[in-house]
Amino acid sequence: MESSLAYKTKQIIKKYGFSFKKNFGQNFLVDERVLDKIINAADIGENDLIIEVGPGIGTLTQAMARKAGRVVSVEIDRTLVPILEELLEDFDNIDIINDDILKIDINALIEKHKGMTVKMVANLPYNITTPIIMTILEKHIPMESLIVMVQKEVAYRMNAKPSTKDYGSLSLVAQYYCEPYLVANVPRNCFMPRPNVDSAVIRLKLLDSPPVDVDNESFLFEFIKAAFSQRRKTLVNCICNSSLSDMSKEEFGLLLVSLGYDEMVRGESLTLSDFAKICNSMI
Repeated sequence: MESSLAYKTKQIIKKYGFSFKKNFGQNFLVDERVLDKIINAADIGENDLIIEVGPGIGTLTQAMARKAGRVVSVEIDRTLVPILEELLEDFDNIDIINDDILKIDINALIEKHKGMTVKMVANLPYNITTPIIMTILEKHIPMESLIVMVQKEVAYRMNAKPSTKDYGSLSLVAQYYCEPYLVANVPRNCFMPRPNVDSAVIRLKLLDSPPVDVDNESFLFEFIKAAFSQRRKTLVNCICNSSLSDMSKEEFGLLLVSLGYDEMVRGESLTLSDFAKICNSMI
């Protein structure tokens, strides 16, 4: 049975003659239950500034605007802007920006709303998921949390634990900056049109400070990347085959043993604390 949200979405699309554009990764959420889970996970209050990426026809936008102090919706598709302006005209706390989120100065946008708690809520196109999340994390943009809809595999990787198939460099980088929480799995039939893969909503609560002390943050991330460059090989092989160390395999193996690790250890079994410990010993 078709949901009321799916019916409403079809009516709006028909009324405005809107055509979905694959290059923008447009898939509108048409499941009320998932919508409610996103709203609950965002825990929106009247002092919150919500930065929304890809509002579509404004379904989630309206729900957030009823609770938030301000919602700034960034929509790259100019054909959606007049539709949004008409559908959201009853709200005085929504700003619609027709631009590419990857080209916007998010810090400048936040600066306009000093004193507000900043959260990002987004149904992210798969092709910009990692770039936008990493931009926010690496540039230390002052946000409390990100509640994002991403490809299911990406959400699982960010939330993964050591020695699991999803664990990798993305897991460690996400967990260095954030506390990830998997909110909900979202099957493809919750969207219009249906994407080719399933999605998931993940909440990334930004940490005030990293959970580990590292002497060189950029070296840590390069080391982690190298450790997973050849997943089935030992850490010794991965690091000594990279440009990160001029130690021989024997020397690096002895270093690992001196730190309490097996010289045959693989990166996939090491925690963030383990990586920090090894990296600090090499600086």
